[in-house]
Amino acid sequence: MASLLLFVTLFHLITLTALFVATMQKSWWVWDGSEHSDLWYNCRINNTTEKMSCESSNETEWLHAVQVLMILSVVFSAVSFLIFLGQLFTISKGGLFYLTGVCQAFAGLNVFTAVLIYTLHNKEILPVSRELSSGHFGYCFYLAWVCVPLLLCSGAMYIRLRKKE
Repeated sequence: MASLLLFVTLFHLITLTALFVATMQKSWWVWDGSEHSDLWYNCRINNTTEKMSCESSNETEWLHAVQVLMILSVVFSAVSFLIFLGQLFTISKGGLFYLTGVCQAFAGLNVFTAVLIYTLHNKEILPVSRELSSGHFGYCFYLAWVCVPLLLCSGAMYIRLRKKE
């Protein structure tokens, strides 16, 4: 039982960390390695100084939706971990971790909606001055997609998890 509890806790923390990295790092869209865009900034390498210069992303409704959904997913995943810890010490023997599982599954649905919006509306989200055909999705975008099944599986796992002595 202790190994299962350790596995569930580590799985949740790894998923939460991956979700946080996907939300905060600077690689949702990449152009030829010298310029990238994320949910917060558009950055490019200045050829004369060889330093990265960043400016705020264009404020569009689609970008705001993706930002809000990704932040909500991090919050719901963190809250579900705190609820799990609380339920671990308070629920009776045989009790199920429904609330934890629902919060975790809701975080997964938020991420799914955010990356789906980014996929379908990246032309409206990304800077107009750049040609999209010369760029590609970055590792944070793919990491967010990986978080979707991890969060949903974690939510299902919590719903099925039963407290034993």
